[in-house]
Amino acid sequence: MTLPNFLIVGAAKSGTTALHTYLQQHPQIYMTPDKETNFFAFQGETLHFQGPGDEAINSFSITDLATYEQLFDGVTQETAIGEACPLYLYHPQAPHNIAQMLPTVRLIIILRNPVDRAYANFLHLVRDDREPLDFTSAIAAESERINKHWEWFWHYLQQGYYGPQLQRYYELFPANQMKVYLYEDLVKRADWLLRDIFDFLQVDPDFQPDMSVRPNKSGMPKNRFLHQLLTKPNPIKSLLKPLFPAQLRQKIQHRNLETPKLTAEMRQQLINSYRVDILACQDLLQRDLSAWLTV
Repeated sequence: MTLPNFLIVGAAKSGTTALHTYLQQHPQIYMTPDKETNFFAFQGETLHFQGPGDEAINSFSITDLATYEQLFDGVTQETAIGEACPLYLYHPQAPHNIAQMLPTVRLIIILRNPVDRAYANFLHLVRDDREPLDFTSAIAAESERINKHWEWFWHYLQQGYYGPQLQRYYELFPANQMKVYLYEDLVKRADWLLRDIFDFLQVDPDFQPDMSVRPNKSGMPKNRFLHQLLTKPNPIKSLLKPLFPAQLRQKIQHRNLETPKLTAEMRQQLINSYRVDILACQDLLQRDLSAWLTV
């Protein structure tokens, strides 16, 4: 039975898709073909999330061990075997499930300014035609949505309280099995970050993946028709697909997305909400997070 010996556990909208994409290119690393199995969060459960579009997570999540094991049938000579699932950081039961099944697993965590993370999360669901509200209204509706059993990705604010999430892992795993990075590391010094991860996973640290395309970009479509054409099933897309490789389609899609600036008032409101937790994380990680407290 082959199971992962490392996991990228979150946070959502902090570069986990990029890390999955870049690590997948390394010849000594095996990543599951599809990201986000949700296995260690939902093992043994029957899912029935009720939000718009939540039928997707209900259907693609893997909840039984036999199916999860099949994801690693493709492992050959790779020495680092991994999965990336940002729900694992946020879900309270996931670290316990991981510790029980994979006590020696290496864990990779990447955190983003919680205000920017929440807004990117919102824009992701706007991009996917799932979020009908503006950001202020969506934040106000969060508690009601949680009570109505909408899936975790609608928890824009709650996902950003990293302190308790990190603490759950620190209580179960030794520090030498964990690496915690910041989204700023990925943006400003990706070469260093990947080399450090490769060292952590004990694979060739000199390998350089193709990082020319940023996967899973969030944003509001500038041209709604073009966005629908590129992302939704339609006859024109099927006809033109052979002429436009996936990487080119992704580049066009990303150029069609924009990120409206968050108002200073809303940013300050959210900073105030996160302030205590940010300071606690700063002490826990021994890293300067003062930039996260700046409007």
